[in-house]
Amino acid sequence: MTNDLLIEIKSAKILHGGTQLFENLDFSWTKGQHWAIIGNSGKELTAFLETLQGHTVVRSGEIVRPFAKEYSQQKNVDGEVHSFRDLIAYVSQRYELKNRSNQQNFYFQQRFNSSESEQTETVREYLQKGHSSLSDFWTIEKVSQALNLGHLLDRSLLKLSNGETRRLVLALGLMRQPLIYLMDQPLTGLDAKTRQEFGAILHEIIQAGIHVMMTTSPDEIPAGITHVAQINASGIAQIWTRASFPHREMAQLKLEWDWKLLGKLIPATAPSDETLIQLENVSIKYGEKQILKDLSWKIRSGDRWLLKGPNGSGKSTLISLLIGENPQSYSQQIFLFGRKRGSGESIWDVKRPIGFVAPELPRFFPANQTCHKVILSGFFDTMGLFKKTTSDQESGSAAWLKVFELEAVKDIPIQRLTLAQQRWTLLARALIKQPKILVLDEASQGLDDLQRALFKETVQKICELSSITLIYVSHYAEDIPDAVTQLKEL
Repeated sequence: MTNDLLIEIKSAKILHGGTQLFENLDFSWTKGQHWAIIGNSGKELTAFLETLQGHTVVRSGEIVRPFAKEYSQQKNVDGEVHSFRDLIAYVSQRYELKNRSNQQNFYFQQRFNSSESEQTETVREYLQKGHSSLSDFWTIEKVSQALNLGHLLDRSLLKLSNGETRRLVLALGLMRQPLIYLMDQPLTGLDAKTRQEFGAILHEIIQAGIHVMMTTSPDEIPAGITHVAQINASGIAQIWTRASFPHREMAQLKLEWDWKLLGKLIPATAPSDETLIQLENVSIKYGEKQILKDLSWKIRSGDRWLLKGPNGSGKSTLISLLIGENPQSYSQQIFLFGRKRGSGESIWDVKRPIGFVAPELPRFFPANQTCHKVILSGFFDTMGLFKKTTSDQESGSAAWLKVFELEAVKDIPIQRLTLAQQRWTLLARALIKQPKILVLDEASQGLDDLQRALFKETVQKICELSSITLIYVSHYAEDIPDAVTQLKEL
């Protein structure tokens, strides 16, 4: 064993979540190496990072972590409880934000209510809580500068956009003062500008003496990465230096659903000339911060829009107005389905014609809500199933479970599903009530390459099979279905 060795895995069989994922895993990580891990399975990529952390079961073989040897020896001398994990930062895709009582009991509308957001910590408070006593190198000021969070430090966590939240959890990892930094798809949810700048962020992290590993797509390997490994169910399939990595799209399997069954579940109505949504000079402020200013937009039946803008430009706020979740909509010139907001309609009148999918939705469902219940909740536009269902509704849910191949996990709580299974569950929930408008807010964020391609194809098929109106939000041009032909840029 050389003095340069950080972590070594020898002929390991790995059990993750009760399933064996790696049959014969060998891997060696030495000083000066910074890794990108690629592969077709998001579950395998995540499991590999969690194996390095010691959060999987090693059925046979061995994992050694010399990077923590000196730290462990000193802690033993001091008589202090410790773990090699003290020196690792891990940014998961399943990050959770909690309120001041350390409870995750948020409800979705709360993020748009200025008074109730006070129950959550600010960005500054959240970062301060994550500070490790191991070092004072990474301060709030330093991580804020590196990840462009300075202007957000006094903002409630609930007021952050998806991309801003992603930058926050990356900063929180640095506050742990790690020697090793593991990041699971860190570029997802970041706008094009931030993705381009990520190489400079990574350079600063590496210059501070941190060794980096990230899962990512083959076409999104930032500067600073020195080695690339492709992983599959057996283990490491292939390794390249960054210089020798083939800059071409990796071979992918073809995935598809039962499109005929999907067609039976999607109403094939002809588009009308109806104006579904109209916004006239809409302006939204939170305190002194102007989010939207004099925004006008008309959406007609059968339109397919791309809603585009950098992180923090107001996309999430605009969507909250469209789906009836933002209380400021009552003071604005907003017309939904021919009625002005605040003219006597109920919130359910607004929600009924709209299906909505966003990656953060699963954390707002109660812990007992299974995949099947979440899909059924779409009939009632509630964050969970709290009413008795009819036999027709049960049959509808069963059909959507079959389309998206969720039958085997229908009784598993949504928080325990894989990210891909969560997303198909939410899409089924949005579509089960046959909405006039489908709003997809970065809905394929965090999925692996195969699942992203399948999600794009699924949305394309839905548009081909129906006259559904679509509002599609994505920072990735390659994720946008061909059916999307109109652009609204913030």
